Amino acid sequence: MWRGAAVRAVRAIGSSRAASGAAAAQLRRWLEGELEGIRGAGTWKSERVIASRQGPHLRLAGGGAGILNFCANNYLGLSSHPQVIRAAVQALEEFGAGLSSVRFICGTQSIHKDLEEKIARFHQREDAILYASCFDANAGIFEANKYRYKHMDMHDLEAKLQDAQKHRLRLVATDGAFSMDGDIAPLQEICQLAQKYDALVFIDECHATGFLGPNGRGTDELLGVMDKVTIINSTLGKALGGAAGGYTTGPKPLIDLLRQRSRPYLFSNSLPPAVVGCASKALDLLMESNAIAQSMAAKTQRFRSKMTAAGFTISGKDHPICPVMLGDARLAAVMAEDMLSRGIYVIGFSYPVVPKGKARIRVQISAVHSDEDIDRCVEAFIEVGRKHGALP
Repeated sequence: MWRGAAVRAVRAIGSSRAASGAAAAQLRRWLEGELEGIRGAGTWKSERVIASRQGPHLRLAGGGAGILNFCANNYLGLSSHPQVIRAAVQALEEFGAGLSSVRFICGTQSIHKDLEEKIARFHQREDAILYASCFDANAGIFEANKYRYKHMDMHDLEAKLQDAQKHRLRLVATDGAFSMDGDIAPLQEICQLAQKYDALVFIDECHATGFLGPNGRGTDELLGVMDKVTIINSTLGKALGGAAGGYTTGPKPLIDLLRQRSRPYLFSNSLPPAVVGCASKALDLLMESNAIAQSMAAKTQRFRSKMTAAGFTISGKDHPICPVMLGDARLAAVMAEDMLSRGIYVIGFSYPVVPKGKARIRVQISAVHSDEDIDRCVEAFIEVGRKHGALP
């Protein structure tokens, strides 16, 4: 009897494994079909391996040296700034590698509180709260009914605001600067509509903090509406040192409530001390002088004007995100590879990152690019564009 039961149990296990194996095989076939479809559409995204620190000049794994980098979010060049690196090392030595905890248990250090105070002071807001990323900061805010209005369409926004009057509170959310097109939200008009319909205004400033506006405070400073924007979310992982992390800054009661109820904050480990040290020093540099932030405008204009004169279509306006519009996904990918062969690191963007038919190579200017770097990039674009028929 015992032996019969054991045999039946072994058979049952074998049957279960066979079923599991069939499901795994089915999954693998489906995955391989999806991947082949991506390759066939020319939208496959390869990862180039960098063997040096982030900066305007890179060394790639496998021997590629002296590469000019034109596709990082390192707008101010602070990712490798000596003072930023020293601040990270000092924080690592003094406060350790990490907290092994969330903030409300035993993960709040003095440097976290100091950075939050500094962020609030930089944005001229009451308080701030740190997150592991701006994605998490956004998730912490948006746990409510949502209306989506068309891109920069004020008529559609007004229609949505009219429909939202049935709710107790209304919040208009927008990027300050849009990452794919390099355009800037019409914040003055948005704020006027928000005031008309008794709504608050929220902006995501990931591609604006540190370099837009006279002092680099972002699009609300650039457009003169700092007193009309209630909540700002942004990142520490782009212009402010380029490591990781994000934050929300705004009214103190809001920040206090987020500390009590925001799930990404409550259930994510505290930011590592080295990351906090980097961002804190980056903010110090910006608040000491606006020279770095102001250096962006001339370099951005140099690239945009030279590319436009050559015959390229550059999306956006006056932003260091300079999308070279090509339309065809395969063309964008092939041109980006040819640019690399000429020592220029850029990436083609295509669906689903951007809409179909809107493929482009997104060039990003940094404060640490020299005029010679920019001119070399433009010359390479002209050569590659003519080779592939993107220019006459």
